[in-house]
Amino acid sequence: MQKEVIYLDNEDDITTIIGKLKSASPRIVALVPPKRVGVLQSAVNLRLLARTAEQHDKRLVIITNNHALSTLAASAKIPVAKNLQSKPELGEIAALDIDDGNDVIDGIDLPVGDHASLTEPKSKDKELDKAVGEIATKSAETGAKGKKAKKAVPNFNTFRKKLVIGISAGVLLVGFLVWALVFAPHATVAVTMRTSDISINQLVTLTDSGESDVSKTTLRVESQSASEDISVEFDATGEKDVGEKATGTVNFSNSSPLSQTVEAGTELTSASGKVYTVVSAVTVPRASLAWCGSSPCASAGTASGDIVASESGESYNGASGTMTGGPSGVSTTINGATSGGTTKMAAIVTEEDIAKAKKAVESKVDRKAMESTIAANFKGGYTIITDSLQVDTSDFSSSVKKDGEAPNGGAKYGGKAVFKLYAVSNQELKSYLDTLLEKQLDNPSTQRIYDNGAKAAKFSNFRKSGDSLSVSLSTVGKIGPKITEEEVKKQVAGKRVGDIQLTAIEGVSDVDIRFSPFWVKSVPNNTDKITVEFKVDG
Repeated sequence: MQKEVIYLDNEDDITTIIGKLKSASPRIVALVPPKRVGVLQSAVNLRLLARTAEQHDKRLVIITNNHALSTLAASAKIPVAKNLQSKPELGEIAALDIDDGNDVIDGIDLPVGDHASLTEPKSKDKELDKAVGEIATKSAETGAKGKKAKKAVPNFNTFRKKLVIGISAGVLLVGFLVWALVFAPHATVAVTMRTSDISINQLVTLTDSGESDVSKTTLRVESQSASEDISVEFDATGEKDVGEKATGTVNFSNSSPLSQTVEAGTELTSASGKVYTVVSAVTVPRASLAWCGSSPCASAGTASGDIVASESGESYNGASGTMTGGPSGVSTTINGATSGGTTKMAAIVTEEDIAKAKKAVESKVDRKAMESTIAANFKGGYTIITDSLQVDTSDFSSSVKKDGEAPNGGAKYGGKAVFKLYAVSNQELKSYLDTLLEKQLDNPSTQRIYDNGAKAAKFSNFRKSGDSLSVSLSTVGKIGPKITEEEVKKQVAGKRVGDIQLTAIEGVSDVDIRFSPFWVKSVPNNTDKITVEFKVDG
């Protein structure tokens, strides 16, 4: 036969348990209570469960090892089992002695001896049955009206949670009020001053290694660099015969009394006007005396050497006869004829070709884009020096040198371009302008700088001469009467807007006061919670 096991919670009341018992489908229902459940330590509640089980044709079993609960269950004629696998048994029924009219018994607190009286069949059992009947009737009526759950015992856990939430909310409210009234109030006082303009226009020398010096109009700057490979291809427009050069052998004849040396590179010209060059130095011996028949005569010294045509081409072949250009007293004659010269025309790179390619590379440089790229590398607040971008193309060269043969009639010009951009830190510029304007104050004790012009500063006409850098700096500074933040704070502290009369101070043209948060209506007494902003008119 099937059975249904119902596990009870500590928060379940008798009405909830009865509802679970009624809704159980099997006839056998096993109730498994937690170790300490107060609702089952009542004789009335146990008898009410027993009657409900009888009315709904249920066989009720309580699973427990608690001796006191077993005794109370026995009085209600409810079988008890030690676990779900054990056989249910009806415990020994003890006499129930209700001596004070109460119908709730704490079975745990009962001594063992007191349970003996629970089995005595006294007349008060009828009163107990009557009480059980009244509770059962009331439970049935409540279920008929909507089956609203009624808690027989107050839930102190819920009460405790509500109490904690209430206390926490109170603490938060007090904390918020303290913050809102003591810490949060803040006032910003914007004072507009009547000021005078001081124009600044200087040619400033820039240095990236030294320090700023107003007396020397020197401003310290910093630089950032970047590089880019840029090149262009171009056509070679020159033409040259790059064939083989004709060669030959010459005989030298020296008729002078001294030996003569024909140096390497000596140019010799043939009868047809073609120029040839001596390949290696040749020493020609001096002339000597000899007998020509019956009379003495001079015998010239002789030597030979190799020559090569000054240019390639077939036209240098076939030269013969005497040549001019040798040392004085030395005659030159071609031995046989020159040969080996060939004609081969090829495109060569001219100086004009390289110059045009250089301009083409320069036109490919996107200065604006590169300036923006490098400018992004300046971190922490800098003002870029206008037109200070420098491009170093010293690495550029042509893949074919001047007068060189261009493969396929073309060549490439370019290399790695190095870009450098200059900027001044805003703090450095501010310090420079402050010092410059302070020198122009008529009376520092009664005047002060309200705007040094750093935000509106402009740089133009950047120039580089050798290693020297310069630029024109222009801006407008504003000076006025000397009023300190401390003076303003003292005059406005603790006052409402209508009570503040700063415009009576010399040089003040307007005052604007802003409060925060929105509920603040007067300036805090604490001057640390007051912010003073100086503005300039115009």
